[in-house]
Amino acid sequence: MTDAANQVKNHYARGEIVETILRALRESGKDVARLAPADLAPIDAFHIRGRAATVELAKLAALEPGLRVLDVGCGLGGSARYLAAEYRCRVTGIDLTEEYVEAANALAALVGLKDPVEFRQSSALEMPFEDASFEVVWTEHVQMNIADKRAFYAEMARVLAPRGRLVFHDIFQGEGGALHFPVPWAEDATINFLATPEEARAVLEALGFRVLHWQDKSAESLAWFEAAMEKSRQSGPSPLGLQLLMGRTTKAKMENNVRNLREARFVVFQGIAEKA
Repeated sequence: MTDAANQVKNHYARGEIVETILRALRESGKDVARLAPADLAPIDAFHIRGRAATVELAKLAALEPGLRVLDVGCGLGGSARYLAAEYRCRVTGIDLTEEYVEAANALAALVGLKDPVEFRQSSALEMPFEDASFEVVWTEHVQMNIADKRAFYAEMARVLAPRGRLVFHDIFQGEGGALHFPVPWAEDATINFLATPEEARAVLEALGFRVLHWQDKSAESLAWFEAAMEKSRQSGPSPLGLQLLMGRTTKAKMENNVRNLREARFVVFQGIAEKA
């Protein structure tokens, strides 16, 4: 594993994630012996606009039962479990951080989704799957930590079947200049590798993808962050809040997300591209 990959893995690792989540669920009044996938949404939808963004993207992707879906950079597995529960897809998730993978498998078992989903530790740049293994590759907020965009998208193209779809919700470099740090994916510039939307699209098209959907969601993302911060100011952080994953710098990261979006230092896009 490269030095950069190790730094990324260590950035996200927290220790005792499952125990921490179960304790927070109890504090929220949930019966951990009778959990539904939706009960985990406040914590396992670890991306901008949370579960709402996943729901929106899944509708756009027009998923069907039985599709083989790969979630690249699955984190705690929230999106994978949602796609399995709501669309009856067969979902495999991979993540670089082994602790996340262990937690994702444990949480899937807790909510009765052990069979339609599985999670494996893997780099997104060298995935343990044969060519054309999946009809859909799904990714949310992953490539910001990967310098080699061509290798990232080429590996997803490799495991996609012909006419398969890449479905993404991601963060890109804006026109406003360098980021204010820390942000959720990086404490400083060391593991921050943002490309512009134009650069990412050019890579996809050079690899033979046909872009079907490409939409700037920055305004909605800013409004979501502002609402979340106002709610936190009024009622305090939720026991299941993202501080469980972002650690001691959570407040600074949230504030910087708002500032970076307002100043167009990063932008948020969703898209769908079809493999030729």
